[in-house]
Amino acid sequence: MRLRADYLLATWHTSTRPAQLQLDPATRWLGLTVRSQRLTAADRAEVEFVARCRESGHGVRLHERSRFTCENGRWFYVDGDLL
Repeated sequence: MRLRADYLLATWHTSTRPAQLQLDPATRWLGLTVRSQRLTAADRAEVEFVARCRESGHGVRLHERSRFTCENGRWFYVDGDLL
């Protein structure tokens, strides 16, 4: 699986989105498991997930609880807490 910086930036809320992303092309993303999801308001939600990748021959897990907001029918990533 290959991450696309253009897609990540397009789905990141403008209030917290960086100007650019530097993705390591050697990182190989292996999968994503959504552990939970819940609406916290009509236009807000939280998603807990675990993403797995391989970096420099080592397995890495990213476990995060992310916050999203909905604007004009589209959901945007706002921020998250590593777990």
